[in-house]
Amino acid sequence: MADDTPTVGSVAGLFLGNILYALERCALSLEGEGKPDDAAFYRGIGRELAEARGREKGNRE
Repeated sequence: MADDTPTVGSVAGLFLGNILYALERCALSLEGEGKPDDAAFYRGIGRELAEARGREKGNRE
């Protein structure tokens, strides 16, 4: 019997657009607070996630 319990990866993949949007909103807020290094950190996370999705899609084609 297969385990249909969602994994972190499957849930994150399903909501990746929402996660990227939230990370960018966080970064914008931090920039507004004068914290550019913190904003860059969260943008870096978003970039890594987006690039990983791109590689994943590239492997499927």
